[in-house]
Amino acid sequence: MSGSGTADDPWRLKTAPGTSEYTMYRDEAADPPALICQVGSTTLKYHLSAIDDLAGWLRGQDDWVPLGAADEQKLPAAGTVEAWGRDEGNPVGGWYGLRKGYRGRFGMYLPPLLEELGLAELTHEKRGNSMRAI
Repeated sequence: MSGSGTADDPWRLKTAPGTSEYTMYRDEAADPPALICQVGSTTLKYHLSAIDDLAGWLRGQDDWVPLGAADEQKLPAAGTVEAWGRDEGNPVGGWYGLRKGYRGRFGMYLPPLLEELGLAELTHEKRGNSMRAI
């Protein structure tokens, strides 16, 4: 994996289809601790706990789960990683995204990080990708 996950040496990742590059890093001093995702000039922020929480949820699914990435303003498909990342029943009680207006795309940017960390595997098709726990 490229990068160590710090602001000075972020993880360099690609979306599941491999079409877009972005970086992520941990900001443990933020309140709450955050994952900072830089996509071009856009900054997204997610709860840092999303890494362990998503990995744990995937282990409980015991099968492939569609990613279902969607912008904050769009409803995600039920049963997807994106839907779980917004669900009131998840460990943070709703949105993992921290920046209003940019809280979506959880299903696009978190799965490749979990794959790089060895916590999950992804499909890498042009569309309709899924993930499962390792």
